[in-house]
Amino acid sequence: MAHWLGGATPRVLAGAQMVTPRAVVRAASYEAGVGVMATKVGMMTYFDPENGKPVPVTVVGFREGGNVVTQVKTAATDGYDAVQVGYHGVREDKLTRPELGHLGKASAPPLRHLQEFRLVAVDAFDPGQALEFNELFKEGDLVDVSAKSIGKGFQGGIKRHNFKRGLMTHGSKSHRALGSIGAGTTPGRVYKGKKMPGRMGGTKTKIRKLKIVRIDNDLKVVMIKGAIPGKQGNLLRITPAKIVGKNIPKS
Repeated sequence: MAHWLGGATPRVLAGAQMVTPRAVVRAASYEAGVGVMATKVGMMTYFDPENGKPVPVTVVGFREGGNVVTQVKTAATDGYDAVQVGYHGVREDKLTRPELGHLGKASAPPLRHLQEFRLVAVDAFDPGQALEFNELFKEGDLVDVSAKSIGKGFQGGIKRHNFKRGLMTHGSKSHRALGSIGAGTTPGRVYKGKKMPGRMGGTKTKIRKLKIVRIDNDLKVVMIKGAIPGKQGNLLRITPAKIVGKNIPKS
């Protein structure tokens, strides 16, 4: 057996074989399918035509220019398979020359946002191909929606971590204070990751398995059940919901 001494070179005992540590291979995080980008319009109440029950939905729209495939990456050329999608058409003077040159290779119009969707196979996609929401999804499908949450600024422990406040009467002098954050002599420090006051919100958030209630092709909007992170006009990333054993392998 090999004997390891910290970071020094391993020594081999007499009659033993050299043991080489194996490299750790991380599994790639694939999407369940290609997705699209969209814009949050707002929330409303949608009444189900079958039973008349109210359903809280978020209305999602699409800006001019839509979603266009701007690059197809393959394992042979880039080391992995992915589809790069552009969204939100803008004027040419809003982009740099390298950005315009990159989009020009795919014969795509000037687009503000570019995102990748890592897939198992990319044979069905070509540069310049337009992606329509109603062709990729249908009513009743489950989707994962990622967006930047609304920033709340610097907040205390009660609002940020749902801590319980102290007594407001009976002589209490600790109403909304954080309380103890650790012992004294041992360990003599504050552990990393301790829940404390700080900046809240303004981070990328994903809400999983939201149901598509309605797709209106005339108004070019989509109604998704439930709340979606961010404010009105926020950029959204919509992908098919990952369901282990169905569209994602169990391993």
